[in-house]
Amino acid sequence: MLEINHKKMSIPLIQGGMGVGVSLGNLAGHVAKYEAMGVISTAHPGYREEDFESNHREANIRALKKEIKKAQEISKGKGLVAINAMVAIKDYDELIEAALSEKIDAIISGAGLPLRLPELVKDHEVLIAPIVSSGKACKLIMKHWVKKYQRAPDFIVIEGALAGGHLGFKKEDLENQTYQSLEEIFQEVEQVVESFQLNIPIFVAGGIHQRSDVKHFFELGVDGVQVASRFIPTYECDASMKYKEAFLKAKKEEVGLVSSPVGMPGRAFQNAFVQKTKQEKVPIKKCYQCLTPCNLKTTPYCISRALIEAVKGNLDEGLIFTGAYGYMQDHLMHVEEVIHELMEDEK
Repeated sequence: MLEINHKKMSIPLIQGGMGVGVSLGNLAGHVAKYEAMGVISTAHPGYREEDFESNHREANIRALKKEIKKAQEISKGKGLVAINAMVAIKDYDELIEAALSEKIDAIISGAGLPLRLPELVKDHEVLIAPIVSSGKACKLIMKHWVKKYQRAPDFIVIEGALAGGHLGFKKEDLENQTYQSLEEIFQEVEQVVESFQLNIPIFVAGGIHQRSDVKHFFELGVDGVQVASRFIPTYECDASMKYKEAFLKAKKEEVGLVSSPVGMPGRAFQNAFVQKTKQEKVPIKKCYQCLTPCNLKTTPYCISRALIEAVKGNLDEGLIFTGAYGYMQDHLMHVEEVIHELMEDEK
């Protein structure tokens, strides 16, 4: 049993937030149902709404509320239901406000430094956690939160270099494998937390794919793990079957790095779409005005459209983010089976 600020989860596992539309209410609700933390991504949760193309902001806010309610209905008060909110999203404040209105249990925030998060959640009973990829980032966030808001993180998520999606590392370090290991970053973050004389649970993520990985990090002293790619080839995942099949059929050599319009490197399958982006600029028919650092004149492609096409199953026109070991599962599983396989004896 892991208790964080009076909120309890029997299994110290976070299902990583995956957008667009990969982790919504169904996946998050089933993870929480089995007493872990299920996470809904706030990256275009409304992509299936009828008015999304003409009214994407309202569609996303409306859909996020629906997905949170769905997850809460499925979980029936067990585990925790959270959102993953990217700092880089322009509607960051509005999406957090929507989640708070539905009594979300926790907010996990990365893809930038969530320096203002305590201000956005004041007067609400909600757990807040930054995603960091270095001790330096952790110290900067904690120092700012404690000094300005007298608030410390309720827990911390460390994402290492083997994670999927956007990565908090320089692309050249990833290519040359000169990045810090997840173990080294954990030690740094642990020292930062100790320097504030606080007891904050630390979760690690990135490359945790099997039971031996989980056991290794618990032996090092982590409080919990975050796992994402393992939950994609599940019956309960919110993505299309074709999207799930991309993981079931994938080979090791198909996993590689991509340059994202967000300005951060990412890890994804090197499919036809990715190959195309390396050779030419993909025409952008509509700008969703979704990301703060994205420049329409220079961006090589629209990441929102690429992720939407992928999750819908139009794989040759879409971007499929994956962790370093996203190719290793060859059959569909239920969420309960994945959790049991990873976390046996960790209750």
